[in-house]
Amino acid sequence: MKATKQADFAERLKTAAEAKKALLAKFTPKPAAPDPEFTLRADRKAQELERVRQARAEAKAAKQQAALEAAEAARLAQEALEAEAMDAKRGERKERKALSKAEAKAKRDARYAARKARH
Repeated sequence: MKATKQADFAERLKTAAEAKKALLAKFTPKPAAPDPEFTLRADRKAQELERVRQARAEAKAAKQQAALEAAEAARLAQEALEAEAMDAKRGERKERKALSKAEAKAKRDARYAARKARH
């Protein structure tokens, strides 16, 4: 009876090898099944990326347009200030000329009156 209970050396080696194979089988990679949603997810991701790019491009264009409009408004304001300054300068020059003209006329009239008074 004792002989049947004890396994011989070859059987022990065989069971050890089977146990080792079973342990290694756990770590072998299983064949991967392709995901049916893979292409759909890739398409959705590409569409989302395109939407984001489009939104960024529109925002950038709007920002550039706003900058152009601001620059144009600043240029127009500057031109208006320059025109106002020129008008003020012209007005001052006209006043000076009118005063000098009046002074010259007054001098002429005074000379004329002096000449009349002498004769």
